[in-house]
Amino acid sequence: MTAQLLDGEKVAGRIKMEVGDRVARLAAIGRQVALGTILVGEDGSSAKYVAMKHADCKEVGIESVHVKLGQDATQDEVLDAIRTMNADPAIASILVQLPMPNGIDEGQVLLAVDPEKDVDGLHPMNLGKLVMGAPGPLPCTPAGIVELLAQHQVQVEGRHVVIIGRGLTIGRPLALLLVMRRPGCNAAVTVVHTGVDDMASLVRQADIVVAAAGVAGLVTKDMVKPGAAVVGAGTSWEGKRLMSDVAEDVAEVASWITPRIGGVGPMTRAMLLRNAVAAAERIR
Repeated sequence: MTAQLLDGEKVAGRIKMEVGDRVARLAAIGRQVALGTILVGEDGSSAKYVAMKHADCKEVGIESVHVKLGQDATQDEVLDAIRTMNADPAIASILVQLPMPNGIDEGQVLLAVDPEKDVDGLHPMNLGKLVMGAPGPLPCTPAGIVELLAQHQVQVEGRHVVIIGRGLTIGRPLALLLVMRRPGCNAAVTVVHTGVDDMASLVRQADIVVAAAGVAGLVTKDMVKPGAAVVGAGTSWEGKRLMSDVAEDVAEVASWITPRIGGVGPMTRAMLLRNAVAAAERIR
């Protein structure tokens, strides 16, 4: 068996076309869609990621408003930048790029963003809406994973999904999303992590595996049930090479697999664009 690719670039391209149409409809009635971004520190990966988001915005007609703060920025300076964007009616949505430098309380930073402008869907109020099944911006990577599987017609409803990782940005919200009775979800979900003994035996039971631990090659061929779909959502670096949590030999047993590059990453950015235009559409 050779796995078919879960092509995030192709699906993200279709989402961008949808977002571009929605942005154009707003522009036709005189409303500009603007995303505010805040980058703190000198992390090269974060800077590159924000630059990619700006390029995505330009592609679909969304204006980017950017604030760059130095490595020595204080908590108050970060919060002041957020307050300024919260108060600006021209900015419909806000992205604060994580991680923050040491000394900055990321929890307080996330709380400071206006929930109505929270493009990442990580404000406690919006995570609470997710728990309740109420409408609101969904966390971008979890929503992107659900969309990626749906667009490739991978059956999720009623299947067993094992998520490796319990982080705030992927593992926890993805588990909440996948158990919901909504299209592309309604699954049985198991979350495993470093505190779980014999993780491999649990992963081997899964119809769908989502690896979001940030450990290169964590999921190997012997851990995967033949025919399972495998999503590499965690990444790490080996020198200048971006590595997936999923080893390459998994493709020999899986039915579907994300590529090392071009799987979940483009979907995350595409869902951010979808959240951004939805925030602008909510403004009356």
